[in-house]
Amino acid sequence: MSATADPRSGRLPAGEVRAMFDRIAPRYDLLNRVMTAGLDGRWREAAAAAADVAAGGSAIDVCTGTGDLALALARRVTPSGRVLGVDFAENMLEIARQKAGERGPSLEFVAGDALALPAADDSFDAATVAFGIRNVSDLDGALAEMARVVRPGGKVVILEITTPRRLRGFYHAWFDRVVPLLGRVLGRDGDAYGYLPASVRRFPEPPELARRMSQAGLVDIRWRPFAAGIIALHHGRVPSSPR
Repeated sequence: MSATADPRSGRLPAGEVRAMFDRIAPRYDLLNRVMTAGLDGRWREAAAAAADVAAGGSAIDVCTGTGDLALALARRVTPSGRVLGVDFAENMLEIARQKAGERGPSLEFVAGDALALPAADDSFDAATVAFGIRNVSDLDGALAEMARVVRPGGKVVILEITTPRRLRGFYHAWFDRVVPLLGRVLGRDGDAYGYLPASVRRFPEPPELARRMSQAGLVDIRWRPFAAGIIALHHGRVPSSPR
């Protein structure tokens, strides 16, 4: 880590964010289960449902991490469809590939940049991201890329931690104190889990994220909260008419 980079700022150079996720990859799933009381899987299933893909369809999962949302999408498109998971942290991708097992070419995990997705225009029915877009250095660029690779009429889905309007005392105590402690004890990486609450604080609240999605050209934007507003699921549609 560079001498000037402070994880508690919620801002790190892309190379350091990638190194951080490579470092915590072996314990990433365990920490997610503990921090969310096992609910993160249910939220990812809701994101997969919001993507509105069916058997034979296609989806790209951006910042796929260890692949749980990509796997949920793959179950929906079935082996006749296609899911591509993209992440810049190779150690996370290795775990995703292990989970995918022998699913074959219908589910693929590749290294790539959320700001330059390895896909042609209009090539997927949906683009999703779960708990990753706040780590991208250019939010608007990432939204534009997700919209670019989705066909007209397709969906863009974002599942992310946000700052609730209620229970703020509990929220700040949990993220500012408990989460870094869990990171040190279970994840053996206090810096990474000190970065987490800071990255959430600088991420737009749900109405602002919806506005940014609109600026990226998406329409019919909706969002719903989970966990008393700590988690938000946004989805929008790429216009059917020419952009």
